[in-house]
Amino acid sequence: MIRYSEIPHKQAREIVLLKGGPCVWGRCAFCDYIQDNDPDPAACARLNREVLAQVTGKYGALEVINSASVFELPRETLCDIRRVAREKGINRLFFECYWSYRDRLDEIRSFFGLPVVFKCGIETFDGDFRNRVLKKGIVFQSPDEVARYFDSVCLLVGVKGQTREMIDRDIEILQSRFRYGCINLFQNNATPIRRDEALVQWFCEKYQYLQDDPRIDVLLENTDFGVGGKQDAR
Repeated sequence: MIRYSEIPHKQAREIVLLKGGPCVWGRCAFCDYIQDNDPDPAACARLNREVLAQVTGKYGALEVINSASVFELPRETLCDIRRVAREKGINRLFFECYWSYRDRLDEIRSFFGLPVVFKCGIETFDGDFRNRVLKKGIVFQSPDEVARYFDSVCLLVGVKGQTREMIDRDIEILQSRFRYGCINLFQNNATPIRRDEALVQWFCEKYQYLQDDPRIDVLLENTDFGVGGKQDAR
């Protein structure tokens, strides 16, 4: 699997896909990404050190993703990330974090001593769809509550059962309340959740302008960040 890449546009940064322990939630109806986790922290740390050795620091920023949250990465890996950041002159980090860790984000900020952009997979601000259909297990009173903790949210678009009105509201909230965002167009996978092709086509036409928004990443494919795909067998 490809675990290192570069994102040269928008918020330019290097990106690594690391291995960590099982997701603290692990019950999202649409996610088969958690199959990349490993309960053996020593094995994760060995692999992650090899991946982190590819980081150059060329953009001064590094995004770290894994099949769960930054809190599921081994302590050894967190130390390696901190060491690489210092050695390569990295001055900003991006991490993913599940909602239940929202009161612990300062632990990560203190550990690294660097500005951190925290991303949370909210998927949609429609609470019924988020929890009844997508099974996210994330409950909050308002988008402003999410914005108090997270700089960036990830939205999921193109799922059967979503409506245009839901997506319009999600985009409006993202643009008005968050510094950054990531929009993922759903791809059919091993889960029962299915993609709505007509909704995807509508979104791509109406929101094409988001491709030029420097604050928002739009992933037409899961591997658009350059990680997660398979290495060439050459």
